[in-house]
Amino acid sequence: MKNKNFLKKIDGRGFTLIELMVVIVILGILAGLIIPRIMGRPEEAKQLKAKMQIESLETALKLYKLDNGMYPDTEQGLQALIEKPETGTLPKNWRKKGYLEKGRLPKDPWGNEFVYLSPGAHGEYDIISYGADGVPDGEDKNKDINSWEIE
Repeated sequence: MKNKNFLKKIDGRGFTLIELMVVIVILGILAGLIIPRIMGRPEEAKQLKAKMQIESLETALKLYKLDNGMYPDTEQGLQALIEKPETGTLPKNWRKKGYLEKGRLPKDPWGNEFVYLSPGAHGEYDIISYGADGVPDGEDKNKDINSWEIE
């Protein structure tokens, strides 16, 4: 049988219990230092994600305008990026697959819809996430994320 050597110990190599314990202690120390830093900033991460989502929506809106010569109006909303509008000024060259890769509108990191106004109070359009509380204005985790404030 060729598999007899399979059960034999290979060169006596391996890790001792002490070596394994040292590695586990080092991993525990690293986890103790890193995890609190990551866990202490979930709201900052959500705000950053909202800014990135707004920038993505702005890119899609610019493509929409390139094809159609205008941005969707407030009534058509961001829905015009995934479905051809049937109200208001109708787009002439709307893309068959829409303007968002996944074919659906993202919600902000807190599960709320983005607010879209066109024309906007701060430009041709405004996109707003109302933060964790989902209502206008607020501070800290409830701070609004506005398209015109993103650099």
